[in-house]
Amino acid sequence: MSKTNAGRFFEDFEIGQVIRHATPRTITTGDASLYLGLYGSRFAVHCSDDFAYRLNHPSAPIDDLLVFNIVFGKSVPDISLNAVANLGYAAGRFLKPVYAGETLSAASEVIGLKENSSGRTGAVYVRTTGLNSSGEAVLSYARWVMVNKRDPSAKPKGELVPDLPARVDPAEIGAACPTFASKRYDAALAGSVHRWGDYAVGETIDHVDGMTVEEAEHQIATRLYQNTARVHFDQTLQAGGRFGRRLIYGGHVISLARALSFNGLGNAFHIAAINGGRHVAPLFAGETVYAWSEIVEKAELPGRLDVGALRIRTVATKNRPCADFPFKDADGKYDPAVILDFDYWALAPR
Repeated sequence: MSKTNAGRFFEDFEIGQVIRHATPRTITTGDASLYLGLYGSRFAVHCSDDFAYRLNHPSAPIDDLLVFNIVFGKSVPDISLNAVANLGYAAGRFLKPVYAGETLSAASEVIGLKENSSGRTGAVYVRTTGLNSSGEAVLSYARWVMVNKRDPSAKPKGELVPDLPARVDPAEIGAACPTFASKRYDAALAGSVHRWGDYAVGETIDHVDGMTVEEAEHQIATRLYQNTARVHFDQTLQAGGRFGRRLIYGGHVISLARALSFNGLGNAFHIAAINGGRHVAPLFAGETVYAWSEIVEKAELPGRLDVGALRIRTVATKNRPCADFPFKDADGKYDPAVILDFDYWALAPR
């Protein structure tokens, strides 16, 4: 019997299966600094202990997407080692803040399976939960991924496409953000004067700046998350694949788009929930990422006068600035430059 792990193939999954993922990870300030160096994110609450303390955090919380990417990385060897592509996200909630010194672990439940018409692959739906040192859930989200079959003739162990909500109810978000006195939020230090009330539903914001993806930075980032997916690392294997080169990890694109969104959304300081997301097209090293956002919805949070929620759709493109807000055509087809369509709730001070 082999002692190495070839990863699960589509026919190895079954609905209701619960998988505990290996390698708990203690998060350090070094991880936070490396993440900052990779993406240049400028949201003050993640950069400054003093700023975070004014918002009733004991210290600067770990960036929401660093938590997301580390939890995601835990799941890769068990869920998507043999993936063709990660297809989408839904029903994600950040449940508790995470601070340096805490240890994250993760587990996933298989909530759906759907064989593709080709018979060579299938979609695996999982709900992944990230846990802190005390065993408390800090993050929960659903994702679905296209996974290769080992044997094209194998049949799935049941088929079910789960009914996932189009949005997270805003009444269920905000738990990872302590309450604070609004006057303690220093807009000058945050880098933006625009608060929750200054945004209007339907407003679109071009984030202006672009960031070219370097192969070395992507490799460091993906290793930081301990994401072992072969499509990101093994050029010898990928040379014979569909694209002939390694793919940039989708979470890298999300983090880049979020960092770019600071220019226009500088006070949208905390991602509270992920409503949905889709990696529309692949990204490769050497290409430049741009982004724009639309304010889809606004919501007050029960019992919270300090913050309000903005439902934001951030669209990222490659090699195409976003002054004209590229998205879909009249037939609903994405502009060829679009690589990410990401729908989330963020909190902003009132």
